[in-house]
Amino acid sequence: MLRFLYTLTMYLLTPVILYRLAARGLKYPRYFARWRERFGFFPDPGIADSIWVHAVSLGEVNAAVPLIEALMRAYPDSPFVVTTVTPTGSERVLKLFGDRVFHVYLPYDLPASVERFFARIRPRLAVIMETEIWPNLFIACRERGIPIVVTNARLSDRSLKGYGPVRPLARRAIRCADFVAAQSPSDAERLRALGADVTRLAVVGNLKFDLQVPESLVDAGAALRDSWGVRRPVWIAASTHEGEEMPVLKAHTAVLQRFPDALLIIVPRHPERFRAVAAACRSLGFNTRTRSEDVGADARCQCFVVDTLGELMQFYAAADLAFVGGSLEPIGGHNLLEPAALGLPIIVGPHTFNTEEVTDSLIEADAATRVADADALGARVIRLMTRDDERLAMGRAAKAVLERERGAVERTLRIVAQVLGGKTVAVEPWA
Repeated sequence: MLRFLYTLTMYLLTPVILYRLAARGLKYPRYFARWRERFGFFPDPGIADSIWVHAVSLGEVNAAVPLIEALMRAYPDSPFVVTTVTPTGSERVLKLFGDRVFHVYLPYDLPASVERFFARIRPRLAVIMETEIWPNLFIACRERGIPIVVTNARLSDRSLKGYGPVRPLARRAIRCADFVAAQSPSDAERLRALGADVTRLAVVGNLKFDLQVPESLVDAGAALRDSWGVRRPVWIAASTHEGEEMPVLKAHTAVLQRFPDALLIIVPRHPERFRAVAAACRSLGFNTRTRSEDVGADARCQCFVVDTLGELMQFYAAADLAFVGGSLEPIGGHNLLEPAALGLPIIVGPHTFNTEEVTDSLIEADAATRVADADALGARVIRLMTRDDERLAMGRAAKAVLERERGAVERTLRIVAQVLGGKTVAVEPWA
């Protein structure tokens, strides 16, 4: 009965979902494209026994890259399907993998849409990144005999409480998974509380720690820095949300009073806000350039807005330190391990509940620091810019944390092999 009510509600909400999709499309036209895929309508790619990986958006796609590459090496004869929900995730998949994978949007959690989706991609395995628990999708996998591995699984306290009255249905869905590979002990505890079977649940680690930084990316960052001026202070505010850019710009005003030649690189999280952020910088009197129009930042530039996708890492590689957004506003924080991999000291705001374990590890290692507001952010940037030894020591500590925690990809590969082989997963169960 609960599943029936859930499905009925999903159907009743479909017009609202479409309206929201259209509203986002007014700001970012790519939301208008390929909307039929969201209901399971797309040309049959003519594949069977595929390995299907779902990564909802840009951050999850980036986290999944080492695992997807490893799976491709381990199963070279299998076709691969990668689904996302957002256009930014879609663009990242197409840029990284091209025709090596079949990419399509994940359908809405409506039984007919899910059936059309499975009839076209015919997977032999579902690998779900983080904790995208869709009851109809998971139950359909179980009914079709498609094993599910939920990998890099995380669940915040807020998300756990958010299940509310549908928690029994979420419990039924998560128990359809053949294995749940949790990022951390606290994630495993919350997943157990949600209903995951403890005999098929283990702490496997965070795939993001397995990030590899190619030498070409470091070289690209160095080239950018050469063009801006090697000696000028450069800091980056990455993955910022509405409500965060103004505090960041207030902090940069303080930084410019101490370092008149300082450069702020600002990278909004969502493409539909690129123009608004550039306009805000200019309205406050900052000499502003954008990546799409100006390509680079000259000596007069004070704010450089990265209004393109897929280039964040090379801009990290060109900066002295990083503030990672989604943390001044109650969003929950974003990926701290990308700047850590490049040896940058990291600053976050007070709201990091989505990255709790990683943030705590970096702060405990003196690789990251937390600030409360714009004034504290500006003061921290100035402090790190004036104390080279402290800044460089934080960067070394960040890299050390990353190296210490690697290995989740290899552990996940072993789980996948055992699930595909129909064996009981020989990973020490969490308890």
